[in-house]
Amino acid sequence: MSRLLVTGGAGFIGANFVHYWLEKYQDDRVVALDALTYAGNLVSLANAEGNENYRFVHGNILDLDLLDGVLREEKIDTIVHFAAESHVDRSIHGPDAFIETNVTGTHTLLKAAKSVWLDAGSSQHRFHHVSTDEVYGSLESDDPPFTETTPYAPNSPYSASKAASDHLVRAYHHTYGLQVTTSNCSNNYGPYQFPEKLIPLIVINILAGKALPIYGDGLNIRDWLYVEDHCRGIDLVLKRGKVGEVYNIGGNNEWTNMDIVKLVCRLLDDSFANDSQLAGRFPDSPAVQGKRAESLLTFVKDRPGHDRRYAIDATKTRNELSYEPKESFETGIRKTISWMLDNEPWWRGVMDGSYREWIDRNY
Repeated sequence: MSRLLVTGGAGFIGANFVHYWLEKYQDDRVVALDALTYAGNLVSLANAEGNENYRFVHGNILDLDLLDGVLREEKIDTIVHFAAESHVDRSIHGPDAFIETNVTGTHTLLKAAKSVWLDAGSSQHRFHHVSTDEVYGSLESDDPPFTETTPYAPNSPYSASKAASDHLVRAYHHTYGLQVTTSNCSNNYGPYQFPEKLIPLIVINILAGKALPIYGDGLNIRDWLYVEDHCRGIDLVLKRGKVGEVYNIGGNNEWTNMDIVKLVCRLLDDSFANDSQLAGRFPDSPAVQGKRAESLLTFVKDRPGHDRRYAIDATKTRNELSYEPKESFETGIRKTISWMLDNEPWWRGVMDGSYREWIDRNY
């Protein structure tokens, strides 16, 4: 039986991981910690409520005393560290929060782990750090994908802050002997993703008949990873990964932003054609006006320092851990669209601020 602390547990990937772990390992204890900032949503964890092996803790990874208390009280032996500021645009306009959470917050968590585990002589523990492919920088169209040995070359305040946190985790292993692993993943998508991210934003804008903003020429390339495939990859790292090692987790799905938006447009057009009830639910959607969703495409000024291409080489993870993503991009995006159509109250509550008001009243 393992006892996990999942930081950022009410965030997009964290909440999916909590659900994944509770379902697969029903005897394990899972404690989700989240500061419930703009991207944390307790509704995403509603299905875990009532599970006797689950607990939610409202708190910040900058609070050393809180971390120390939770680790000791819950006898945590595994930390899965998702908590991070992660939106590149926000990091460009407000980098301070990214340095505070991603760098100082990670260091605070490392200090708590060292105090509770190493200073007490615990030999069985794991600190798993979840990072991003953006720490490796940008690729040209004919460059080979990123491997675990690709030199770091972060280009945004977000990726620079994640790179710094990666180095801190590595240093705590080599200096103090903390048993760590790190995974660098490609762009995630799926249920519970905050609507400022590309895929949920495009879906919601189509349903509302709003413009679909495309940065620059729309030809920036990303590797896309369905969130449940990411959770399975982390599971494999925890169970089979070597302490001190880094593992890339990718989706084998390189797509341009333009092609992604056009695919989502086509799939939603198909959804409206096959489900007459959608017209009543979303009367402002182009399909109701007799138009295609692609009519909403709008090119906007490119953001500063926009990396051209990311691509993950997950050969090491495949060879050592037998990892393969289960979802292609089209199967994953179909699941994501279906989830969003079935869970309108979730994203409505995020978009209209009603969930934020509830948080402010109760926390």
